[in-house]
Amino acid sequence: MALVPYGGGSGALRGLHSPTAAFRFAGRPIRIEQSWAQLGVAAVVWDAAVVLCTYLETGGVDLRDRAVIELGAGTGLLGIVATLLGARVTITDRAAALALLESNVRANLPAELQPRAAVQELTWGQDLGRFPPGAFDFILGSDIVYLEETFADLLQTLEHLCAEHTVILLSCRIRYERDLGFLEMLRGRFSVQEVHYDPSKDVHIYQAQRGGRKDEI
Repeated sequence: MALVPYGGGSGALRGLHSPTAAFRFAGRPIRIEQSWAQLGVAAVVWDAAVVLCTYLETGGVDLRDRAVIELGAGTGLLGIVATLLGARVTITDRAAALALLESNVRANLPAELQPRAAVQELTWGQDLGRFPPGAFDFILGSDIVYLEETFADLLQTLEHLCAEHTVILLSCRIRYERDLGFLEMLRGRFSVQEVHYDPSKDVHIYQAQRGGRKDEI
């Protein structure tokens, strides 16, 4: 969500500094423009997005004709894949990220699917009335749990958007103790369980829904 440029361009980070990243999901090639120098972490594809895209495609999640919202979309890969898999998707991020996001969405969706994907500004915790409460079947987020100062706003946003039937899917790499702290905050408001772990990329996928706290992280 935060537009924070990181330094360095070698080793594991080299791919993040490439101007494009190529993927194949839902039987289609996807080419994502990246812009690390201008927007930092909001403008590159992180492993958590790739892992969640793979899970949506192969993990038995049926998105056909479902209403989906993506939070902190960044480059838009996840929202693009959800649209290709049949969902009606609202793809959101902060204002500064929207031009690149819109460009990637339009470049990678065929004309007949573009009406099913809407790019909108959403800063967590602000102007939530613009988004109907409980209107979404799925809420998606990849690597959006990393800035502790955003945790309360993110949790407020999730609570606003959720109905009883809404399924939240969050993919992340647990880097710091504070990341576990957010999951504890989430577990205080939702029933949470880990539904997938990719050891090759060290990425977890958590599913959350309203209800009791019977499931453990």
